[in-house]
Amino acid sequence: MIKRGDKFDPLDVAKQTERMVCRDWARKYTAFYATGVYGGIATGYVVGCCLRCFFCWTDFSRDFPEAFGEYYTAEEACENIARAAKKWRVTKARISGGEPTLCRRHLLELLELIEERDEVKLFILETNGILFGADESYVRDIAGLRKVYVRVSLKAGEPEAFEARTGASREFFELPFRAVKALLDNNVRFHVAAMTDPGIMPSEERRRLIERLAEIDEFLAANLEEEVCDPYEGTLVRMQFYGLDPVEFFRRKGLGAT
Repeated sequence: MIKRGDKFDPLDVAKQTERMVCRDWARKYTAFYATGVYGGIATGYVVGCCLRCFFCWTDFSRDFPEAFGEYYTAEEACENIARAAKKWRVTKARISGGEPTLCRRHLLELLELIEERDEVKLFILETNGILFGADESYVRDIAGLRKVYVRVSLKAGEPEAFEARTGASREFFELPFRAVKALLDNNVRFHVAAMTDPGIMPSEERRRLIERLAEIDEFLAANLEEEVCDPYEGTLVRMQFYGLDPVEFFRRKGLGAT
């Protein structure tokens, strides 16, 4: 159990979480359906993550993966995702709700199966970049997959802020940037997003984050996708857990938080 104030090793948390959510080639999912983001996308909702970002939108299966979800093999997950794509008439797919790069064997088999499905033309692999940054061979494993497009979500522009927002120790701050470099070096299609909501990230930190990205590749920096924090139920509870006042935070943004 991660408690408020803990500064943890996200690679260790990833291993602990995988012991709860991975079983051989299977992984825990809570649901399969299409949602409106990305213009419509079939989604398999997984549980568990190796970070504890207070602005995260997901439900509490992220924090308590042992209590949520059922195991699906890669074949079963692929079939459910393809069925959702067909039902809602969309051609994009993803897994979301947790960190998709957990359960490496399951993900790689799922992506290989997606390659063969006509229902899915594009698979958007969302990630916090921790595991890709820690092991470039993982990036090489996906490099030849023609349907995969990666979205790396950065959480901070400096080590202290990374630690404060994610709970992970600041010494792991560089891992997502290493993931970006590895994706670029291995010719994987991707772009970078970041939680630059001004209520969370000061303008000076945002500037440093963009400069850090530009050191890797100026095009990536110029095309940064900037995320905002919204008042999802899980977000409100997590903000309180981190000692923040969500009502005041969203009042300043002009959004309701009840």
